[in-house]
Amino acid sequence: MIAADTSTWIAYLQGDRRPDTDWLDRALADRQVVMPPAVLTELLSDPKLSAEVSTSLLELPLLEVTTGFWQRAGALRARVLARRRKARLGDALIAQSCLDAQVGLLTHDRDLVAFADAAGLDLVLA
Repeated sequence: MIAADTSTWIAYLQGDRRPDTDWLDRALADRQVVMPPAVLTELLSDPKLSAEVSTSLLELPLLEVTTGFWQRAGALRARVLARRRKARLGDALIAQSCLDAQVGLLTHDRDLVAFADAAGLDLVLA
């Protein structure tokens, strides 16, 4: 199983062909994709997103937000910030969801490397 970051999903939905979108396409075909809640929220925030795409995204298995998630996400973001690295809130929530579920994160966004360095997030950088 693998999760994909918002940057990869956006590129995929726009039809971009690059290593991360190809990987996502294969994982979707194999039914090996799970959705972090923050990624779903970011994708559904697009006012131009079609109802068909929205429905398809909602059909993917959603990673569970477990007890203590918000505290863990805050502590994770604090660790990254303490290292003087960029730590956007959305990225921290996505990273913590993947850490909790023990799934890798497919991304094109190099900012997420800070979460891999701070907490061992399994990144698949393409």
